[in-house]
Amino acid sequence: MCEGTPVRGGEGTGRNMSASSSSGGQADLYSIVLPTYNERENLPLCVWLIDKVFREIDQASYEVIVVDDGSPDGTQDVAFQLATVYGKEKIVLRPREKKLGLGSAYLHGLSFARGAHIIIMDADLSHHPKYIKDFIQRQRQTGCDVVSGTRYAGNGGVYGWNLWRKTVSKCANLLATVALNPKVTDLTGSFRLYRRDVLERILRESDLPKGYAFQMAIAVRIKGAGYSMEEVPITFVDRLYGESKLGPTEIITYLKGLWHLFWTVEEAQ
Repeated sequence: MCEGTPVRGGEGTGRNMSASSSSGGQADLYSIVLPTYNERENLPLCVWLIDKVFREIDQASYEVIVVDDGSPDGTQDVAFQLATVYGKEKIVLRPREKKLGLGSAYLHGLSFARGAHIIIMDADLSHHPKYIKDFIQRQRQTGCDVVSGTRYAGNGGVYGWNLWRKTVSKCANLLATVALNPKVTDLTGSFRLYRRDVLERILRESDLPKGYAFQMAIAVRIKGAGYSMEEVPITFVDRLYGESKLGPTEIITYLKGLWHLFWTVEEAQ
């Protein structure tokens, strides 16, 4: 089976991380990892917007790696159809049999990525693909290792959340900022552009928590290792279709991850 061919069911086939990192990835290729679960309504528009924005960026191409955790709504069928529309080299379906956690979904997608740059974002359109152009421009201007979207600086913000969601998000970010002092304004954000070699090194060398604390832990490890991170203000918009996956279980997992990270960071200092 060729590398770009969509796969139905199972873990799929392809390179592992060590094999793909040996070449460092294609310099002008941006690999976008999209974890999905019940996103059949959002995925087509998300991919269309990604394709649109990359048509406006010079010397840049993309691939979207869809990591679907056994969605019962037919998300994998939609991804398969999108591959026939945009090309199998651009839409790469790498599914898993069930929900195994957000952090492991990123790792799974990264193991199939071909690009020298990795973009991690949500497929539910809460992260608008238009900001990818700003991310790439900022990285090219500054030469930084990571560009992170921020809701809490400049003209960034949140739209469509109720008071409960806003309170949870702000408290989580404040708690992490006070505990870890990472010197970034949106530690809990998950819309980021990474240099591939930096991300792979952090993943190899760090003990990272699962779930929503995964991205927070990466940011802390990256800053602690002396890599550079820039922030770009974004407006986070609540999902257009489907239900939020944030519940009590995810909040508890986040707090456990924060506690683990606090102690491991303290021990490393």
